[in-house]
Amino acid sequence: MSVKQLAAKLFARYIVAKNKQWINHPIAAQEKTLQQLVKKAQGTAFGKDHDFAKITDYTTFKERVPVRDYEGIRPYIEKILAGEEDVLWPGKPLYLSKTSGTTSGAKYIPLTEDSMPTHINAARDALLNYIDQTGNAQFLSGKQIFLQGSPKLDKKGTLNLGRLSGIVAHYVPSYLTKSRMPSWTTNCIDDWEQKVDAIVEETLPEKMTLISGIPSWVQMYFERIQQKTGRSVGDVFPDFSLFVYGGVNFEPYRTVFKSLIGRQVDTIELFPASEGFFAYQDQRDKEGLLLLLNNGIFYEFIPVEEFGQESPTRLSLGEVALGVNYVLILSTTAGLWGYNIGDTVKFVSKDPYRLVVTGRVKHFISAFGEHVIGKEVETAMKEATRDTSIAVREFTVAPQVNPAQGLPYHEWMIEFDTPPTDITAFAAQLDQAMEAQNIYYQDLIQGKVLQPLVVTAVKKDGFKHYMKSIGKLGGQNKVPRLSNDRKIADALTQFNQHEA
Repeated sequence: MSVKQLAAKLFARYIVAKNKQWINHPIAAQEKTLQQLVKKAQGTAFGKDHDFAKITDYTTFKERVPVRDYEGIRPYIEKILAGEEDVLWPGKPLYLSKTSGTTSGAKYIPLTEDSMPTHINAARDALLNYIDQTGNAQFLSGKQIFLQGSPKLDKKGTLNLGRLSGIVAHYVPSYLTKSRMPSWTTNCIDDWEQKVDAIVEETLPEKMTLISGIPSWVQMYFERIQQKTGRSVGDVFPDFSLFVYGGVNFEPYRTVFKSLIGRQVDTIELFPASEGFFAYQDQRDKEGLLLLLNNGIFYEFIPVEEFGQESPTRLSLGEVALGVNYVLILSTTAGLWGYNIGDTVKFVSKDPYRLVVTGRVKHFISAFGEHVIGKEVETAMKEATRDTSIAVREFTVAPQVNPAQGLPYHEWMIEFDTPPTDITAFAAQLDQAMEAQNIYYQDLIQGKVLQPLVVTAVKKDGFKHYMKSIGKLGGQNKVPRLSNDRKIADALTQFNQHEA
């Protein structure tokens, strides 16, 4: 065992023990976080506008701070862009993280001197937790690659502007600097396909031990390796033992990854966003991600069925129930207050608090009142492909409200790596699995309001070409699992093969 690995194990033991303090006292940790946030931001423009000086507890916080989305904070962001200080958080942000909004166009999320370390420390703790749990620190003996956006920064006035994954590249811990890949030059390549090719060339001669990124883009990297060498990724990188991912559910990709790698490797799931780092997988044999309660974020939860109402129920952590879908609301050291990030979650444990991401507020299908969410379609896909040779590369689901003939239906646009031998039978199995997931969908099918779902096979690389056509190939970009309109489905029609 190297000195580096021994030091990592000792440090992991220390960090895990330290984190037990807030894990074992979750409500107290959140109450303390809220008090600290409000106190520090009292002198900001937002704090004065919302009378932070008179906020004494969560009840008064709710009275003075409404829930809002990006449009609600846009006036404050405009002040920041104009060069003003002490707007949402004391001082000026270190960076503005640029993200794409579905209704707001480009969004600029502040990253402050207080919030930036929370992203880095949370990612570090996820790895240290894995080391402490498994005793495996072998991945520190080789090279680690993080498939991410370009670290090149732009300027918006006097502020540095970039994508979160690119900004984070400036904060790689010193003990990982020498082993981090790709090189800075390669990481700055803008064209994603050229970048992947360059990464393949750089990494092939190396001892790769840890690989991280959004599964769909890591899959492209693995396929390029296989095409280049004619060998499985596991053979090319025999020391590769840990895959770290976030942003999407890994289950639809698991079969393809096992085939590309040629063996099983350990995985760690993360739940990061520009707005904060929320959770990571702390137990390999337990469902859900550990919610981080000492990470400069105060969490609130609104039941999904109440979201959009004039006065929805707002719950603190101690008030949530297991198995209920909630819209996630944040207040943070970046100066986001009562902020709706658009994600929906469900708690699977309260000792400790673990959750699963169930979808996006705006990514659902409810053309007929069924309110199908991302978690349901992903689970249905998992069930329909279980114990089969079917391998799915990518998929999305949309309603077909006005078909040329027959009843309306849900259309599943699927790109297969290994297609079913009988796509009609597969569609029927998928529909049964979907009915088991959503009782409202089942009622619509059985009541002859909808016909069973239709599977449309998408040609090879169809999703890749679609993402490239809208300028979202690679990086942190993801294909929405489902939507309540046909914008994506119609754009994919040029890549269709056949229906079932």
